[in-house]
Amino acid sequence: MHTLIIMVHVICTLFLILVILLQTGKGAGMGSGLGAGSNQTMFGSSGASNFLTKMTTAIATLFMITSLTLATMSSKEKSRSIMSETEVPAAASSAPPVPEAGDEKSE
Repeated sequence: MHTLIIMVHVICTLFLILVILLQTGKGAGMGSGLGAGSNQTMFGSSGASNFLTKMTTAIATLFMITSLTLATMSSKEKSRSIMSETEVPAAASSAPPVPEAGDEKSE
């Protein structure tokens, strides 16, 4: 399940990048006035802006859902450490005994 959500998340990320790069900027209207009016040929008279805006919203929503799902799933997992299998160093485990308050050294 975890692997499936990661795969959906990666595919969603790639599509989100693609859809954002396909959108025209705010200054694209000036270019179409100079004879580059090809933005209306594929998606109708309104251009691709409405379609790509809705697509961006849908993919961004899916991206947020998969992000929250992965974050929730990873927080519920038992935390593991790669250091738990190592042994305690000998110097730290054999500390010299501390004398008690009542003990006195014999001179």
